[in-house]
Amino acid sequence: MNQRVNDFAIKIASANGTGSSSANGLIMQAIFRMGIPVTGKNLFPSNIQGLPTWYEIRVNGNGYTARTPIFDLIVALNAATFDKDVAEVRSGGWLLYDSTSPLPQDRLRSDITYIGVPLAKMCNESFKGVRERILMKNIAYAGALGALLDIDTDVLVALTKEKYGRKPALLESNQTAIDLGFNYVKENLDCPLPIRLEKMTATEESILIDGNTAAALGCLYAGATVGAWYPITPATSIMEGFTGFCQKYRKDPESNQNRYAILQAEDELAAIGMVIGASWAGARAFTPTAGPGISLMSEFLGLAYYAEIPAVVFDVQRSGPSTGMPTRTQQGDLMLCAYASHGDTKHICLYPSDPREAFEMAVKSFDLAERFQTPVLVLSDLDIGMNDWMVPKLTWDDSYEPDRGKVLDAAELEAAKSFYRYLDVDGDGIPYRSLPGVHPKGSYFTRGSGHNKFGAYTEDSDEYREVLDRIAVKVNSAADHVPAPFMRGSGKARIGIITVGSCHAACLEAMALMAKDGLEVDYMRVRGFPFGKDVEHFIDSHDENFVVEMNRDGQLRNLLILETGVAAKRLESIRIYSGMPMSAANVMEGVLAKQGVLA
Repeated sequence: MNQRVNDFAIKIASANGTGSSSANGLIMQAIFRMGIPVTGKNLFPSNIQGLPTWYEIRVNGNGYTARTPIFDLIVALNAATFDKDVAEVRSGGWLLYDSTSPLPQDRLRSDITYIGVPLAKMCNESFKGVRERILMKNIAYAGALGALLDIDTDVLVALTKEKYGRKPALLESNQTAIDLGFNYVKENLDCPLPIRLEKMTATEESILIDGNTAAALGCLYAGATVGAWYPITPATSIMEGFTGFCQKYRKDPESNQNRYAILQAEDELAAIGMVIGASWAGARAFTPTAGPGISLMSEFLGLAYYAEIPAVVFDVQRSGPSTGMPTRTQQGDLMLCAYASHGDTKHICLYPSDPREAFEMAVKSFDLAERFQTPVLVLSDLDIGMNDWMVPKLTWDDSYEPDRGKVLDAAELEAAKSFYRYLDVDGDGIPYRSLPGVHPKGSYFTRGSGHNKFGAYTEDSDEYREVLDRIAVKVNSAADHVPAPFMRGSGKARIGIITVGSCHAACLEAMALMAKDGLEVDYMRVRGFPFGKDVEHFIDSHDENFVVEMNRDGQLRNLLILETGVAAKRLESIRIYSGMPMSAANVMEGVLAKQGVLA
């Protein structure tokens, strides 16, 4: 294989519960500290300890971060997945294995190179206790990769000190394990490999962060003070992150009392009920969940929609239906979230593509929820939420003021001749609201049952339709306020690619690769729902449009057809629903096959 600097992918195969995540994180962080663009994907089981787990690291000096399905180097440490792991090595690539035990000669490939390092033997000789030997074996392979890939040893040492500096025994054992792997490779093997690292400065303005942590930070910056939740993969760490931030930043400096409330509910239905109650009372409140939770929350989402109460929900999508594959990623909740609940409902939805947008859209979601007095759902996914991404540093405008919408204060209520909660005074579909306890004139009865514009119960058809039609006007007008689509291209190409969420990285890379082959495309990633006029204009401007998404039924395509009036024949579908993050190859193969380039 030819020399390739800062452009390769590796995969580490181990077993759940063996402590490999620490070693994998160490490797990825070291590459990032060397200034090289890098991304990591953690593929882990949803149930018991001992099942297979993989960690994929892609290094790309050009900054491409989408998953790649073929690997230059695989670290194969799990006998149960050995054959599968061997099959995924690129022809001419390498497989690193623990040579403490011999390889099965009848299952080897002649077109790849096998690199044996006696990891277990070295750790058994150097450490005491079964658990410590298992854990340090992982750190030893990190040291071996350091030599094979030319990772800066000073960076590895610095990272180890940062993590274990206050625990001398752990620091010593980790450094010993790194040295074991590194020195063995240096002394016994040719290194570095033709795939290797070379310092860059491409990460100076970037950070590594996962989407759930970023979303939690966004909630804090937005002024959220109430969180209610029920544990669910892959959304739980949003509330864990928010809790940590609140414990640090939401305490009264004089009394040391908490200025926040976090409630673990008995189920998702109770959690959204708490959020609606807190929001009705004037707090900024939210709940994180996944698809099964959205299903359970649907009844209360309809109440908030019809009673016009702000609420924010984070849906970190995972594979369905039913329990599905809880630790695999998908975009299967697009339709569910857009129309959640019975009857005529339609919800404002935001679609981040990475952790930075998860942070930004967290803030935006609270402003939209209060401005339009309605639930807002932020649809992330497991890949965004639980994996570390390299994104530009998060920024914040200190002049930010929350958009609380049409909330009347005591003076305004005192001066008002009358106050009717559901009366459209300004003709924009959005009524004024009051908060409990502010002023007697602001009291009203919150109704999930049929009500007229004065807030009184009704079963009169005309009065019922008047309120329902006004709510539709209000929610549809949010199309001008949700984040505008991300667009790229000349605007003159015959072909358009449309996508959503975490497919973004794969689509951008595919777009660049197709351009090298002479196929020009324009690109649009929708970032909010309801869709604005620019979405329909993009579709109408192209002869062919390919809608790229991660679900079986083409849910984004269906939404576009339902909400824009565009003919279905103008939208071709490219769908990946394996549970794995999308790759540029998936996009290219889909486009080229339908162009007749591929058989």
